[in-house]
Amino acid sequence: MFLQQLINGLMLGSVYALIALGYTMVYGVMKFINFAHGDVFMWGAFLGLLSAKFIGPNFIVVLLLTMLLTGVLGVVIERIAYRPLRHAPRLVVTTSAIGMSLILSNLARLLIGSETYPIPKLLAVKGFHLGNALINTTQILTLVTAVVLMLLLQWFINGTRYGKAIRAASEDSETAGLMGISMDQVVMVTFFIGSALGGAAGLLVGMYYDAVYATMGFSAGLKAFTAAILGGIGSIPGAMIGGLILGVVENFGASVLSSYRDGIAFAVMILVLLFKPGGLFNAFIYQKRV
Repeated sequence: MFLQQLINGLMLGSVYALIALGYTMVYGVMKFINFAHGDVFMWGAFLGLLSAKFIGPNFIVVLLLTMLLTGVLGVVIERIAYRPLRHAPRLVVTTSAIGMSLILSNLARLLIGSETYPIPKLLAVKGFHLGNALINTTQILTLVTAVVLMLLLQWFINGTRYGKAIRAASEDSETAGLMGISMDQVVMVTFFIGSALGGAAGLLVGMYYDAVYATMGFSAGLKAFTAAILGGIGSIPGAMIGGLILGVVENFGASVLSSYRDGIAFAVMILVLLFKPGGLFNAFIYQKRV
């Protein structure tokens, strides 16, 4: 049914958008792809699982704690793997990002194992009929949470002092430094926010599928990277819309070709790279350019 597939696609796309924002924010400031971001998403799911077991059925507190812990993880990763290489060639930094991704995924297998873990119920799951479609409280919560977080990010970037500093650094980091903006602080805040959003997405996905496992970040990270490319890498509105479009396209495609869900997502990326390599929003970070 069209409406059912649209609802499922928007829910999935909102999660892709949250993860894609981490890619696009880091690229906008540092001009490289943080390939470890998918594994940060995976660790966000595990940290959400531990928070839920420790705190109990309180979604808002669990979400905030998960975002805080995952944001700190992102800052630690930047401090260890990226800051010493800030002035190195981009290829060197990208190689470091791939290495950090492998470290995070293998560390998860070592500490947590290869089992699949359910997340304790943080709210009662109830189904509602919307015409011929069925939507449940988990889907509603996922979509609403993702939209609220994206709106809060837009407010932060456009309406706060640190947000303006990030926008300035994304335009010209050298000039921003001469104007008194600390690049260390800008990069730290960027990694914290991007990782926190990825952690929130990990918790939401774990809740929706009731499954958390050590390899869940690989496919989700690549699809979110596809969403960032689709929207225009470096554009926050592009990452949001790209994630939603990818989720809807993937879901409708999977309803016809159920065995090729992942292939559909990556086919979209290839087509975008071939025909519109700048993405739908060919812009620098945080601003649309005419």
